[in-house]
Amino acid sequence: MTLFRTCIALCVLMFAAGAAAQARELPDFTRLVEEQSPAVVNISTAQAVRRSALPQIPNLEDEEVQEFFRRFIPRPQPGPRPESRSLGSGFIISADGYILTNAHVVEGADDITVKLSDKREFKAKVIGTDRRTDIALIKIDATGLPAVRFGDPNKLKVGEWVVAIGAPFGFENTVTAGIVSAKGRSLPQENFVPFIQTDVAINPGNSGGPLFNLRGEVVGINSQIYSRTGGFMGLSFAIPIDVALDVQKQLRERGRVTRGRIGVVIQEVNRDLATSFGLDRPRGALVNSVEKGSPADKAGIEATDIILKFDGKAVESSSDLPRIVGATRPGSKVEVEVWRKGVTRTLAVTVGELQEERIAGRDAPRGQKPVEIAANRLGIVVAELTAKQKEDMKLSHGLVVTDVRPDARIEARRGDVLLTLVHKGQHTELKSVEQFNRILAGLDKNAVITLQVRRGESMAYLTVSGFADKG
Repeated sequence: MTLFRTCIALCVLMFAAGAAAQARELPDFTRLVEEQSPAVVNISTAQAVRRSALPQIPNLEDEEVQEFFRRFIPRPQPGPRPESRSLGSGFIISADGYILTNAHVVEGADDITVKLSDKREFKAKVIGTDRRTDIALIKIDATGLPAVRFGDPNKLKVGEWVVAIGAPFGFENTVTAGIVSAKGRSLPQENFVPFIQTDVAINPGNSGGPLFNLRGEVVGINSQIYSRTGGFMGLSFAIPIDVALDVQKQLRERGRVTRGRIGVVIQEVNRDLATSFGLDRPRGALVNSVEKGSPADKAGIEATDIILKFDGKAVESSSDLPRIVGATRPGSKVEVEVWRKGVTRTLAVTVGELQEERIAGRDAPRGQKPVEIAANRLGIVVAELTAKQKEDMKLSHGLVVTDVRPDARIEARRGDVLLTLVHKGQHTELKSVEQFNRILAGLDKNAVITLQVRRGESMAYLTVSGFADKG
């Protein structure tokens, strides 16, 4: 009985020790919050609703009718105008009143009020905004303010604890915590920001607030959430602070942000594309087309090149390239490593300045009436380009797709022009239907090929994997 009691006591002690050890491993955010929350601010904005002095009458164009309304319809009386208000967060980056927040927090505002943690309020002016990164730099007229410290987001590790301080739904100085869920996230229409994904609770009003690591350093700016309800669902995204600091520096010095461009349209390199181009693994950015006269064109970059490195930085995914190029100062001369026909080449490109990105269109050429022939092994019908079609499209070769069968192996469209077939690193220009079908007939059932396709005014690459007969 004594032995049994002893065992029970030992088990209890071990459980208590384990619980205590686990408790010691959990982070304590109290000191971080005490030290850093004074540098976090609440931002409210007001935008006057513009109203016309005359009633809004549809199709009011006759001058006599307008004069009647001017004379006989009472005008609105002077008085306070309706205003739309929004709430957001921000943080002080210097003792003389510079504050970082999101561009969408202050966009279109006629009046911006900044409220500090000690309840003081200041009117703020916008120094500059950058929509592409959703960063805004504003300033209040004050000195001796508490400012945040900056960390290195590149040293963040997935699974690391992080803390957000902000004003969700207007509740000031709200603290939420979680972990880094992923790094370098690409979001739709956000090509220039490698977002930090977290599971920190972020809601409307948190926008523009800081994301801290456990050392009390700002590593990001809370910017977006993924939600189907409008509220937090466990997916929040922060702009890395190094991106934000680069933007604010340019805004402070020049009032605008400049970005590099080289003039290429790119796409992701998947496993099938990597295999057909003879690349060791899926990586890089496949060049669909090169803008004539662009920096890339002058440097000798060609369609079908796969960009592996830019200015010494590895391009693991196609989404990496816009960020790297965009962060390069216009006028800089950098080296670009490309994969071309089975070998790597290094080219020198002088970076231009980004003005407006072009996206590959998807409209097929109109007026195509070539003579049909039998469907080939891909399940598509192709025909050779006429002399006029070659002249109109400025092409020396190519086959136009005239029909796509329901069981086609390739996602081609009527009007697509097939230019080049890539197989095992070999690039073959397509000049005749007979040549194309002969190549297809000679492929084994496990072959992987890629077709360079002109679609409208743009280029695309379509990959086919496997040619086993269908049952």
